[in-house]
Amino acid sequence: MSAARRPPPAYTAPPDSGIHATSQLYQSISKTASDPAARLPKESFTIRPCSGQAWVVPAGHICRLTTPQGPQVGDLNIWNANNPRERMWAARTRQIHASHVSVGDRLWSNLPYLRPLVTITGDSLGGGQLHDVLGPDGTRKPEVEFGTTQFGGRVHDLLGTRCDPYVNLLMGGETFDFHCHSNLTRAVVPYGLTELDVHDVLNVFQVTGLDEQGKYFMETSPAKSGEYFEFFAEVDVLCALSACPGGDLSNWGWDDKEGGMGATCRPLGVEVYQLADPKVLEEWKTPESPKYQGQHGMRMPPREKDGYTGL
Repeated sequence: MSAARRPPPAYTAPPDSGIHATSQLYQSISKTASDPAARLPKESFTIRPCSGQAWVVPAGHICRLTTPQGPQVGDLNIWNANNPRERMWAARTRQIHASHVSVGDRLWSNLPYLRPLVTITGDSLGGGQLHDVLGPDGTRKPEVEFGTTQFGGRVHDLLGTRCDPYVNLLMGGETFDFHCHSNLTRAVVPYGLTELDVHDVLNVFQVTGLDEQGKYFMETSPAKSGEYFEFFAEVDVLCALSACPGGDLSNWGWDDKEGGMGATCRPLGVEVYQLADPKVLEEWKTPESPKYQGQHGMRMPPREKDGYTGL
């Protein structure tokens, strides 16, 4: 009896589809991550622990998120800056790419737009790097490998979403207005958005997975001081980032722990750059949405026969 065949990925794009950003263009953009002379700094700021901030990244620019003082997870939202009804769609991005994203993956927008808002071009935690962790005997050992931890966790998470005060009350907690949902809401108000515009996030620098029962788990962030995650803006994007009150997640939980989660909270950094050499982007253009006409049953397609049974 032959062994059962593992089901293939449900969404597999042809190599020339543009789903994955692996062309020479994006390779050239990625290479500038290690060459300060290849970039012109446009904006930089620090997001304080347990707070959030919003900012605009113009199309054709690069945005780098950093951990200036050590491990800290961040909850990221992205909108089209000129049309906030178009925003990052975490679920479809997860299906097209993976539950955890890195260089070459793209963050896609919701229907009816469905195009990459940004493309991930740099990730200091990607590429299977080894990170030493402190063992129970006090020695450092390469226990965590990214891609995957010993428990199956991966970094830069699209599986979960932002913490929020509503579920905190449901789980028996108290009112707390510095959850990521709250931080993101406050961050976007100056841009004319509201709580209803805050959406499912990319959890940057956060390690998560599903256990044997399919339950969501989180592990301590492996980020050291100076780690980075960066993306190329395909359109003008409004971004908002919350420095999660869970900190690096080493003390996360519903039970009280010594020091609490607040003791593990650190700032996040944001840097925006323009490429110094405009020739790098000569072949680049803003992605278009699929050319679907949007019938959705509003205008029925013609029937070829009386017995037509099309989808």
